[in-house]
Amino acid sequence: MGLLLEWSIVKTLLLQLGVIAHFLITLWLVVRVIQQQRHQSVAIAWIAVLFALPVIGIIGYMLFGEINIGHQYRKRSLMAQKLLRDFANAQQIDFNEISKNLDTEARQLSNIALLKTGLGVYDHHTLTLMTDADHIFASLLADIRAANTMILLEFYIVSPQGRVIELLEALMAATQRGVSVHLLADSVGSHAFFRSQWVKKLKDADVFVHESLPVGLFKTIVKRIDIRNHRKLAIFDNCYGYTGSFNLIDPDFFKQNEHVGKWIDVMIRVEGHDNVNSVKAMALVTTTDISAETNANFSGLKKIVNRFTKSFYTESLYIGTSKLHHHKLQHVANSRGVGQNANTHVAQPPLLNILPLQSNLQAYPSVSQVSLQLIPSAPELTGHVIYETLVCAIFAAKKQVVITTPYFVPDDALLLALTTAAKRGVKVILNVPKKVDSLLVRFASQAYFEPLLSAGVQIYLFNAGLLHAKILCVDDDYCLFGTVNMDMRSFYLNMEVSMAIYNRTMTQQMLTCQHEYLQQSEPLQRDGWQQRSFGAKFLDNAIRLFSPLL
Repeated sequence: MGLLLEWSIVKTLLLQLGVIAHFLITLWLVVRVIQQQRHQSVAIAWIAVLFALPVIGIIGYMLFGEINIGHQYRKRSLMAQKLLRDFANAQQIDFNEISKNLDTEARQLSNIALLKTGLGVYDHHTLTLMTDADHIFASLLADIRAANTMILLEFYIVSPQGRVIELLEALMAATQRGVSVHLLADSVGSHAFFRSQWVKKLKDADVFVHESLPVGLFKTIVKRIDIRNHRKLAIFDNCYGYTGSFNLIDPDFFKQNEHVGKWIDVMIRVEGHDNVNSVKAMALVTTTDISAETNANFSGLKKIVNRFTKSFYTESLYIGTSKLHHHKLQHVANSRGVGQNANTHVAQPPLLNILPLQSNLQAYPSVSQVSLQLIPSAPELTGHVIYETLVCAIFAAKKQVVITTPYFVPDDALLLALTTAAKRGVKVILNVPKKVDSLLVRFASQAYFEPLLSAGVQIYLFNAGLLHAKILCVDDDYCLFGTVNMDMRSFYLNMEVSMAIYNRTMTQQMLTCQHEYLQQSEPLQRDGWQQRSFGAKFLDNAIRLFSPLL
């Protein structure tokens, strides 16, 4: 009896000590939230989690609360960034001269990224917009088979199914021609790929396979594991590059059990032969990302930078081979039907009155003499440069803002930019999928519809699949295109890349593409949306409280 009484006292004492310890840890974490979280809504959300979810909230914050990419990775990245910044400064390029044809607001927008990344506006590019998987696969395969010296691929998801297998086999064949091939894939996004036999097959064929931001039990303790490499880049011979929303997935196979339909993606092929161009900027970004992964990779970065420097300051090492590449590419592309519609007239939408476009539009004509700025972003390295550029572009809009995004969870600044734009008479259109592969994001997104509709923003729900494209068009001469979703994860956590396009013809092609999506979407009516049930509204608004953490 005495022992039971003593054990009861001990249990009570332990419970009291546990409560006190939990309170002190929670209080300490609240102090850290206030100190570390610069974004007010994120800080409030984490404080709510800490108090609403005892123990779970503490564990959650310790794992995901603060941006930490790991000491060694950050050290290598910063060293690589310094090398590339020194390299960019050594270019001695007068970006004011290059951007002299831009208006004042466009130059101001370009300065945001130039300050953070060292990459300015380069001109003389040829761009080709691709809006269906068949065209994208055919074009990528043509470039792989025509490559002479170098292939660099960086993707969030590599899913070895369907047509992706043909692409991987083409990479292995390229190494047999003496082409240097590197493939960097995100550890989480490409989890199935790294568990498959394809990694060994590729390595046996002399393809360099790199795992971006690998995860593991120990790594979970020392760094935040949900910071992911969300970039999609492909570079060939330093003269041809791709970026956009397209992962290395076959939409006929990928996530078909999610019941959201096929993923709809877009990609842009960029061609540039100047000594300084955005394709080489893409190559530098991918090279830096590969070099930051391991000490062995980083040790070779200086040699690579020196090689790039030679190609910038002499007649490009790849100019001679690029003509051969172009000839080979045309032969391969024509045999596969790529580029057959190069002279097709595309119905261009007027600035404020988007007209119906021709049916069955598959290929857009290439546009030459395009000025581009590549904008990479990464936590703790470049800050929130894409987010800042995007918000400033919306505030600068005079006539029209058209947004296509799969995930829409804005913060206060972005919400203010959109609603005030609509209130001052700018036509603001938001197109999102009707179904997405994340219920939490869907509910959080819906909570913002009512204030947007009330301000005059037009919202469309795409119902022909999961619209995965990420496009922002402002007026008729500026476009942001790339990998960034309209949510806090893309803005603040993920490694992303976007292209700022300063060209009227290319922007109008983007508007035509967006209009094609709008034709497959249903408009959301304010009156009908306001008549939803109390439970539906409450659920959306409850999830909205945690939207800064999604």
